[in-house]
Amino acid sequence: MTNQPAGRADATRRPTLAHVAELAGVSLKTASRVLGGEPYVSAAKRERVFAAAQLLGYQRNAAASLLARGQLFDAVGLITSDLANPFYPALAKGLEDELRTGNLLLTVANSNESPEVEWSLARNLADRQTKALIVASAMPDHTVYRELQDRGMPVIFVDRPAQQLDADAVVFDNVGGGRAAAVHLLSAGHRRIAFIGDYDWLPTHRDRLAGMAGALEAAGVTDWRRWLRTGAHDVAAARARAAELLDTQDPPTAFFAGNNRALLGVVEELVHRAPDPLPAVIGFDNVEWARVLGVTVVADDPEEMGRQAGRLALARLADRDRPIETVVLPTTLLSYGSGERRAPVPA
Repeated sequence: MTNQPAGRADATRRPTLAHVAELAGVSLKTASRVLGGEPYVSAAKRERVFAAAQLLGYQRNAAASLLARGQLFDAVGLITSDLANPFYPALAKGLEDELRTGNLLLTVANSNESPEVEWSLARNLADRQTKALIVASAMPDHTVYRELQDRGMPVIFVDRPAQQLDADAVVFDNVGGGRAAAVHLLSAGHRRIAFIGDYDWLPTHRDRLAGMAGALEAAGVTDWRRWLRTGAHDVAAARARAAELLDTQDPPTAFFAGNNRALLGVVEELVHRAPDPLPAVIGFDNVEWARVLGVTVVADDPEEMGRQAGRLALARLADRDRPIETVVLPTTLLSYGSGERRAPVPA
């Protein structure tokens, strides 16, 4: 009969985690944490577990281990605010491409702009030991996310920056984009410039409006609020606000739509009415159909936002103590025709 080292598994049987724990002289739970890549295990115990696993030829069954912990795979969670908006699938693609370099998968959830749903999703993902969380948040205050950070879970905010919380974020230069749109329309002679924006509480809306308002005030256009309409979070709401403005005694000669859904609503109403002269139009977000229809846009890059968020998540997983980072991505005004229509000459 052949003698075996103490703790060595029978050569005819597949070595188990229990064999590894026994040979390393640690508990089953400690062996599982080490081989599962979890923190807070001493270096000495970690070395003993790895040495025992190598000696025994132990191969971790990743799927079984994750399932036992209530997790289906090594994943990063993305919580979007409105999955019907084409902005978020593009963001998710860039994020997934970047996470794949770290052998992580992406799981996507949708809050429907509900803070309660968002927090429920975030807690659920954390309880399933999701590696990190990327959030396009519907909350005005993100203090509650400190609970997840304290549990060792990186939280990265996208499109909308963190409020009352130190956290990594990726945002666009929304103030600069709003300013560029207003300056472009002013240069074409427009003074009655309508802004159709999103919910008043959204940081993206406030920043785009601030950029536009600053440019208008600097040009001496102080009555711009007459043509301001907000709450246009979907196409129907934006179209209704455009119709309301077109029915006023002094309708706008130009429209700036604050997001892609608002832009579609404005275009639908203008196509329906076909006013003469046709107002100038600039939208925010680089929608694919804008170039085809000749609609000028302030372009952003949601795929790049996703890639940058993935980079921040991987960096934070590798170093929990790295400085907080906010990435501000540029916007670019793309002239396709609609934003270049000149203001009508007064009779």
